[in-house]
Amino acid sequence: MRYGETGYYLEIDLSTGNIERVQSDPKTAENFFGGVGSSLKIFWDRTTPETKAFDPENLLIFTNGLLSGTPIFGANRTFVVTISPVSNLICYPTAGGFFAPELKYAGYDKIIFRNKSPELVYIWINNDKVEIRDASHLAGKGAREVQELLKEELNDPKIQVAAIGPAAENGVLFASIEMDKGSASRLGGGAVMGDKKIKAIAVRGTKEVNLADGPAFIKHLEEARTYIIHRNANPLSHRHVEAIHDSLGSPQLMRDAEDKWHTQNFAWGNARYRRKDFWTDEIEESWEKSQEESVRRMISCFNCPSQCGALIMRKDGAPYMAKCFSKISYLFGSGIDDLEWSWKFIERTFDYGLDSYSTPQVMAFAVELRKDGILTEEDFAGTDDYPPCPPPEDKSGVFYWLLDRLVKGEGIGKILGLGTKQASEKIGKGAEAYAHNLIKGVEQMNIKLGMLDPLYFLMFATSEKQSITSIEGNWPQAAFRKYEDREEWIRDWPHVPFERFKQYILDWEPKGDKNAAPYYPTPPIASEIVDWMEENHVNDDSLGFCSGMSGFCFKPPFHCHNYYKFVNAATGLNLDEFEHRRVAHRIRNLHRAFNMRRGMTRADDNPPADHWKFRFPELEEELLTTYYHFKGWTDEGVPTRVRLEELDLGYVADELEEKGILKKVPPPTEEELEEYRKERMYKWGY
Repeated sequence: MRYGETGYYLEIDLSTGNIERVQSDPKTAENFFGGVGSSLKIFWDRTTPETKAFDPENLLIFTNGLLSGTPIFGANRTFVVTISPVSNLICYPTAGGFFAPELKYAGYDKIIFRNKSPELVYIWINNDKVEIRDASHLAGKGAREVQELLKEELNDPKIQVAAIGPAAENGVLFASIEMDKGSASRLGGGAVMGDKKIKAIAVRGTKEVNLADGPAFIKHLEEARTYIIHRNANPLSHRHVEAIHDSLGSPQLMRDAEDKWHTQNFAWGNARYRRKDFWTDEIEESWEKSQEESVRRMISCFNCPSQCGALIMRKDGAPYMAKCFSKISYLFGSGIDDLEWSWKFIERTFDYGLDSYSTPQVMAFAVELRKDGILTEEDFAGTDDYPPCPPPEDKSGVFYWLLDRLVKGEGIGKILGLGTKQASEKIGKGAEAYAHNLIKGVEQMNIKLGMLDPLYFLMFATSEKQSITSIEGNWPQAAFRKYEDREEWIRDWPHVPFERFKQYILDWEPKGDKNAAPYYPTPPIASEIVDWMEENHVNDDSLGFCSGMSGFCFKPPFHCHNYYKFVNAATGLNLDEFEHRRVAHRIRNLHRAFNMRRGMTRADDNPPADHWKFRFPELEEELLTTYYHFKGWTDEGVPTRVRLEELDLGYVADELEEKGILKKVPPPTEEELEEYRKERMYKWGY
């Protein structure tokens, strides 16, 4: 009997229709946990550096986390792991909701798709019964509509459905995969699903998940429950954080209508300009009225005490769940002030199946190219199939027109569906300069700031997740002005890995000092803090946590000092805190090595040139090099053989050396190894 996990993968060859229930190696969970961690190992073993996103050999893995389906709070994330058509690197867009635990209750830790179906199909998984079914009747239908149609067709309102909309069917590279209460959006997982001609996956599971030590698990869970009750009853002070971050869960944009912070600090249009006087009394009154009328109730994902999503019900539309940042992202892109407009617009985008980060920036990019004459009115002309684009002053009309063109792959929309980087290269004529808000070819959150921040420089530059909310985390976003506020913050902060982190907070000044940005946190301290936050997110992505219960929010219930307790009680493993950390580091280093094997280099670890107004090139190079060395990587950002072997990844070092990615060097002396062991103990405790 397997504990925590089911011990089975569902392997589906779409070209032959062959379906296999395959037992997984128990060592995989021990070495890589589940979710993204174990999926990275599969990708390392079963793809080559030459495998492209739309090659038949590219895999598409739907996976739950190691703790998904157990009684633990918030372990409900579905991870869709594949080669991205946007970045050409591995990606794993994630979704909340109920799909991941339902898959585990059906008896599977993963669904692994390979090759391509000749016709549009959907997959029906009902415990041990798995079928590939014709989906021609679902072609062109919206992702939300498909979910309801399949529940009717299969005569079970409790099934969980992951579906694509017409955007993915028509090859939009930033298409999403929509689920009942979640969306796997970033980096084009939906496009790969569409290319493989999978319209949807429907799952119903009624099996149990076994725990190795149920009483111990419940004991640890009761401790977490007590903390959650206390934390929610005592929101963080608004002297320390913005209101949307004062409680557990994702940023509470659906709970709070007031949003002066985002609207005045984030960039509008094609991530170009800030509107520092945007939030007026009139705007606040209008937004509060709109939100009160539109939000029927707040809703949660599976087994989560936080309510971060909102059920939107309007007189002129079907009910839908709104996700936090989508509420405002299209307003930023279009330059429209009216929240009423946003509720209507995002309803259509969810049905089309689109990423709410990239899509508004792609459309704003097109608007800017039109304004500057790089795209001409001929590009915005009508045909027998669709009308011409409205004039630029009709911002709403222009955005609706662009949305329909790119989703349907019509006219200029076919090019825009490639994303700003690839579209700019096709358009030419200087359009490349307008695709400016990219890291590793992917549109970033529309933030343009003043002074370089060393922590955020490293997070933006080195993360391969491509969404800052999946990178940042338990560390405050800015220094506290008053020393007593710093003291108050660290007084109740057991989440940090070592006590020295608390001193870093006390020493951190807001500005005008050697202990302020851009020089503080110093490169060594910044590297240590970012490494810790990355580790938290690795746990989220492998154990199945929503980062709103763990890696993203401030002072969460799950952290580096108790992850291992739940893993041990669930699975029967016998890890201590530091052995658990070692597994997380193994996953992170395999992830890095995988992308380096695919051609990623140090040059790709580079935020947008205009992300900060005040840049410090020499300091930035020092930050990057110091971070690499802290991780045990070379100056080029490649994990060293010593680090890989310490993590039992010697076979990875062998291949990197064979391909010339990692330079062969003489083995270290005993003295050097002893010094390295001392450094490792200081950094990570093992």
